[in-house]
Amino acid sequence: MRKQLKQNEYAPYYQPYVELVPEGDLIQILSEQIKQTIANLEKTTDTQAEFRYAEGKWSIKEVIGHMIDTERIMAYRLLAIARGERRNLPGFNEEEYVQQASFTKQTVEELLQNFSIVRQSTIILLKSLRSEEWLRRGTANDCDITVRALAVIIAGHELHHRSIISERYMNADSIPNQ
Repeated sequence: MRKQLKQNEYAPYYQPYVELVPEGDLIQILSEQIKQTIANLEKTTDTQAEFRYAEGKWSIKEVIGHMIDTERIMAYRLLAIARGERRNLPGFNEEEYVQQASFTKQTVEELLQNFSIVRQSTIILLKSLRSEEWLRRGTANDCDITVRALAVIIAGHELHHRSIISERYMNADSIPNQ
């Protein structure tokens, strides 16, 4: 699916996410991704998940929460555009969303369960789309985008943050052992 995307189907901002997604059946990729993300994080303790690798950076819990929020928003955009929405869908300030949320008060288990349910919902939505709906265009955050681009971006966004968690959090010398 990724190779079928044209660059005019999404804003340049999303290019790094798009490039992370392997070629193949996108629904299968999304299904396997969430399993891997959960497997990578399910043994993380709540203490470890509160670790921040630098001042002003999100904790692992907040990164997971951000991934959940973003997938919900992208899936809503995808749904709205698939249904023919013509209005510009609003953007969101990810920093403010994380600040306003209570991700640090939730357990890792609760966050991963939430993420799994959101992903299942996304997959069911994607499976329900007719072929012509995947190609529909709309506007989100003042940028033209297609339904299929949003689906690929959802996958790429998860891969991006999974990589950040692995590189900057799990490999950090100062992460608590428990």
